[in-house]
Amino acid sequence: MSGHTSEDVLILAIESSCDETAAAVVKNGRTILSNAISSQIETHTVYGGVVPEIASREHIKAINYVIQRALAEADHTLEDMTAIGVTYGPGLVGALLVGVAEAKALAYGVGKPLVGVHHIEGHVSANFIENPDLEPPFVCLIVSGGHTHLVIVKDYGEFEIIGRTRDDAAGEAFDKVARAVGLGYPGGPKIDRAAKEGNPHAIQFPRGKVEGSPYDFSFSGLKSAVLNYINHEKMMGHEIYVPDLAASFQYSVTDSLVSRAILAAKEYGYKKLAIAGGVASNSALRSAMKEACDKNGIRFYHPSPIYCTDNAAMIGTAAYYEYIKGRRSGWDLNAVPNLKLGER
Repeated sequence: MSGHTSEDVLILAIESSCDETAAAVVKNGRTILSNAISSQIETHTVYGGVVPEIASREHIKAINYVIQRALAEADHTLEDMTAIGVTYGPGLVGALLVGVAEAKALAYGVGKPLVGVHHIEGHVSANFIENPDLEPPFVCLIVSGGHTHLVIVKDYGEFEIIGRTRDDAAGEAFDKVARAVGLGYPGGPKIDRAAKEGNPHAIQFPRGKVEGSPYDFSFSGLKSAVLNYINHEKMMGHEIYVPDLAASFQYSVTDSLVSRAILAAKEYGYKKLAIAGGVASNSALRSAMKEACDKNGIRFYHPSPIYCTDNAAMIGTAAYYEYIKGRRSGWDLNAVPNLKLGER
């Protein structure tokens, strides 16, 4: 192989925690040789959200094909791999089990070590892919459909959670509001698009604060406020201008996220701030965070949108750092749907 030495660590990574079946080959933690993704969005759009049972079946159909594609694009065989990494939680239990069973079978079949990866650790690790200069420690804001965490990344794979949502995750709020105004699924990208035409100051929505916990988030009050506004306008017979509503809602979420992340970076004394997770691809969040970082002399890191949503490249990067630390999973590795960050 050109440019490949025996010292290189090659990881075949598998991700199937929700509705993307993905496989990737990652060299030495930061070089992506391939990143194959099979999305199920169209399958689930009809239902307005992910149907777990359908997701599991779709993973079973796609997984071998996606792995073959990842190996072919990387121009490597399964035997060339140093180890096999796989997401084992958190996520939908049936979906996770497909990836875990596949990874175990492959690792066992070719006699390679198995490395179980925490899905959220994968999201954080996405920042390492395109930022060769980024190394821990730094502050990271993780925002996705199921998670809103503010963490200090102390070392590779080591986190201190300093803030989290007390109710809905930010992505969840996006999906619910999108559904309420008829934008459909997936909510995040659709609200982002609609908001570009709207005025973020058109409607004053609340910012959820958690008493005594400056770094915690709360989005259920905001979600209720948006739903109440919609109902009130409908009762009054008013036409709702969706771009204004989307922009105002998005502004409220973004403001809550950015203000807390910046506060944490300053109070804990970090000059590096990263964002991760599906909502990290939101254009309003990215520009607001960049502006706030510039203003406060903080370096801002973020993955490309393709690495923000679920993918296996980020899992391969996380697996690499777990692997070189000597962490291995046994053949009893199981799916852990509600795995907490920092748990093994």
